[in-house]
Amino acid sequence: MAKNSAERQAEYRARMRSGEYNRRLNTWIDSDAHFALERLAKHCNFTKKELLERLIVSAESVILKTLKPNSQEWDNYMKNDKITR
Repeated sequence: MAKNSAERQAEYRARMRSGEYNRRLNTWIDSDAHFALERLAKHCNFTKKELLERLIVSAESVILKTLKPNSQEWDNYMKNDKITR
């Protein structure tokens, strides 16, 4: 018997929760940002998830390049690492 949308969604969410490398992001953004995200994702042929991941990782990479490893600034930036992993 075919599964309905709610059943497929429940299974998907269960798989995502069980994954070590996935975290749920649930937030409201303003309309301008929403439509910009949709346009950028379509233009780049990415899903919104893929685009957000790339933008976030890219922005962090820029910051990390300015920090000296094992410096106080590095430690201050990374101090929340345990929360995010």
